[in-house]
Amino acid sequence: MEDKPSTTNRLKDSGSHVHLPLRLVSEKMSSLLKEEMQKVLFRSEGQTLKEFIEIEEPGQGRYFLCVSVSKSNDVQVSVIRCQKKQRTNSKQFLCSHLEDSYHRTEVWSLADLVLLDGMDPDTDNPCFHMHFSTVRTVQAVNCAAKYSLARTLVALSSSHCQTPLNLTNFDCDYIQSGSVYTNRGDCMVLMQICYYAFNLVCLSMCPAP
Repeated sequence: MEDKPSTTNRLKDSGSHVHLPLRLVSEKMSSLLKEEMQKVLFRSEGQTLKEFIEIEEPGQGRYFLCVSVSKSNDVQVSVIRCQKKQRTNSKQFLCSHLEDSYHRTEVWSLADLVLLDGMDPDTDNPCFHMHFSTVRTVQAVNCAAKYSLARTLVALSSSHCQTPLNLTNFDCDYIQSGSVYTNRGDCMVLMQICYYAFNLVCLSMCPAP
């Protein structure tokens, strides 16, 4: 009796392809980039990088808003510009030296942050204002990043500055520890993952030709 082909072979023979969701790749790249910035920039200054988000800024390179803690427990908020060199070996790019140069363009102390203004809690607006001695407008790449940064600043303000951070125009339900802001893009990714899983189940139940 001839053995039935495995599910993997049936997937291959049918021409179906299961793609790794882009979100998983993005999370891996984010983790590697955080390790790289910690090693190249923050560790040499005696700081620990706690959180970073990508932001939209004019000029060449990528920009990140970073939150770091020094050995004396001072919390800094800084804008880092990363300029990347083109590489032909994608495996090498993933493993090390993700960015070639890191430049701190702006630095503030969290203790000097008077107000964090989310601007509009009722829409998927990635912009927010940081009120120091002057107001710094920031545009994150998405609302999930904005809320992730806000949660980190709230937690560090309480634990390291011993004072609550003043917030306005944020949805407080997503600021609580452990909560996750989900925008429309995240919902689409989740739907795609469910779609891939459903297809796998259906294909595994199909009889072999």
